[in-house]
Amino acid sequence: MAPSPKVLVTTRLFDDAATHHLVARGCTVVPSGLAPDALDTDISDADLDRLLDGAAGWIVGQRAVTRAVLARHPGLKVIARRGVGYDRVDVAAAEDLGRVVTIAAGANDAAVADHTLALMLAVLRRLRESAAALAAGDWRVVSGSDLYGKTVGLVGFGRIARQVARRLHGFDVRVLVETPRPDFAAAGVTYVTLPELLASSDVVSLHAPLGPTTLHLLNGETLGRMKPGAVVVNTARGGLIDDAALLVALAAGRLGGAGLDVFEAETDPALRPVAEALVARPDVVASAHAAGSSREALARGNMISAHCVIAALLGEEMPAGCLVVDGR
Repeated sequence: MAPSPKVLVTTRLFDDAATHHLVARGCTVVPSGLAPDALDTDISDADLDRLLDGAAGWIVGQRAVTRAVLARHPGLKVIARRGVGYDRVDVAAAEDLGRVVTIAAGANDAAVADHTLALMLAVLRRLRESAAALAAGDWRVVSGSDLYGKTVGLVGFGRIARQVARRLHGFDVRVLVETPRPDFAAAGVTYVTLPELLASSDVVSLHAPLGPTTLHLLNGETLGRMKPGAVVVNTARGGLIDDAALLVALAAGRLGGAGLDVFEAETDPALRPVAEALVARPDVVASAHAAGSSREALARGNMISAHCVIAALLGEEMPAGCLVVDGR
């Protein structure tokens, strides 16, 4: 009898239902040993090699999956990201080395869309400033702005941005979309160029993948093109914004505020002081890359990741939209 394939799980908050599903399909599940809410970036290289020894599958959270790691573990057949971004996975190396890489497509779309609207509303209505004033005993009204009737620009128009657009229609806003390849005519949105979007939008919300062409999409020059008093929201990837340039624009009063779930400091610790300066500002509402981490979204992502691993190891049909690369 063939041994049960070993599946390492290093993502945080992996629930019992997904674990039981893997076990029921004949897998041996190996936990990371981290605290339930700890990130797998805390695992040392030596401990990671120990955990991956003999593993056929790896359900990964934020840990970088490098060519070197893959080369040291030739028996590792599938890497399943419990999320939709895969910029921390060397997909070219995975394909070269004959591995499968998957994402949990659709797991957190609704959660991130909800969080995006929450940040827009919180910044526009100055909820942080209002709460701070109340906590200090000042009950005077802090007057914010409506989302109703505004123009909102969406940069990128994938699954999450489309859900954001659906939610925005309830606020009677004008939705502008900048995307290089509009693959369908979406009702109620207007496709424009990025300069048009920046000049016209009261709120600019980022939903593009991070890559060489989108790194620092919002920088000193493009932030300067934005409508005076506009709000920036980023629930995608930190590198889409030059955080230092955003800090300058906010300090100069050119923008009305920012709602930030992601920061450049997540991948570049040298930029931590910039992130901390942004978070400290009263016109910034921030969260710690938590947009996709509702309890429901995490459970969906866990189960989709489990299905992806089983599909790759047992040769079954892969869940729709989850396959990133197949080097087999």
